[in-house]
Amino acid sequence: MKKKLALLLITAMTVSALTACGKSAAPAEETAQVQDEAETEDEAPAQDEASSEDETSSQDTAPAADGELIKVGFAQVGHESDWRAANTKNYQDTFSAENGYELSFVDCDNDHAVQIETVRGFIEQELDYICIAPIQSAGWDTVLQEAQDAGIPVLIVDRAVDADPSLYTTALGCDMVAEGEAAGNWLAEYLGDKEANILVIEGSVGASATLGRTEGFDNILAQHDNWTKLDSQSGDFTQAGGQEVMESFIKTYGNGGFNVVVCQNDNEAYGAMDAMDAAGITYGVDGDVQIISFDATHDGLQYTLDGKITCNVECNPLQAGFAEEVVKKLEAGEAVDAWTLVKDEAFVAPGIESQYAITMSQEVLDGRAY
Repeated sequence: MKKKLALLLITAMTVSALTACGKSAAPAEETAQVQDEAETEDEAPAQDEASSEDETSSQDTAPAADGELIKVGFAQVGHESDWRAANTKNYQDTFSAENGYELSFVDCDNDHAVQIETVRGFIEQELDYICIAPIQSAGWDTVLQEAQDAGIPVLIVDRAVDADPSLYTTALGCDMVAEGEAAGNWLAEYLGDKEANILVIEGSVGASATLGRTEGFDNILAQHDNWTKLDSQSGDFTQAGGQEVMESFIKTYGNGGFNVVVCQNDNEAYGAMDAMDAAGITYGVDGDVQIISFDATHDGLQYTLDGKITCNVECNPLQAGFAEEVVKKLEAGEAVDAWTLVKDEAFVAPGIESQYAITMSQEVLDGRAY
């Protein structure tokens, strides 16, 4: 299929900070069980609203006008968490040959330089569309200009870039700032007038998910004089990173020196739980420390259902259907929006009622598609 020689005009809208996170184990004592659950889940995923939209778009194939497969390149962040694994599978299932596509997929292994060169490779291959889940938000102007000069539409997916919006066709994903604010609002509701001594395990340095979730939570923190952020360090969105940072925190602040731990994805929360288990620190709804996590993967919500993670804010990984809708519109010569929001929910442990979150139950968990 011949590439488009000019990009369509897009509707100007404000782009919010985006996210995300890939595949690791859960806390050490439950690793085998979690892996078995994940495998079962992959074989027979349940259906929710987001997955229904994605499935519908996948069924409506979009072959090129001349009968050739539409060539799509996807420069993925890496494989650092359960969220990322689900996101990758979603793109591979959606942009399949059966659906009219030829997908060139590259796992960039959290290396920004590799990702830039991957996009240049897609341009040299003269692909029809390029999807980028940016590892870092900065440093994209040059290669995006190269793609534009080549007439290849670029979709910024999952996370955001700090670049002139005119250099790419559209962006889609979750609102990371809103996710951080949701976590903060829930904590304020839950604690009431109680003090909060907070430790934060951030995601990868420079990732828009990290920046957005931090900004959003800090927006709420600033409204509470009796909240103190004791420390904040990067766990790189991994379980090992979360455990290492939590171990350092425990050495510095000791048992009893903090009562809230905010982990910017589920895998970091698993590592933090391992570290607290080893130190004899209790956590969860019946413990001394409340854990707030992000992503709301199947395993993360299982721990929420078990009362170990008190609040878990969703970041929906099933985003490929939204990207495919953009491709279909461009193929049909239609205009596309500058920004598409993938909506999220928040979940809290059983027994907690909240205006900001859904109370977890087995029924809610069984209805999840990832």
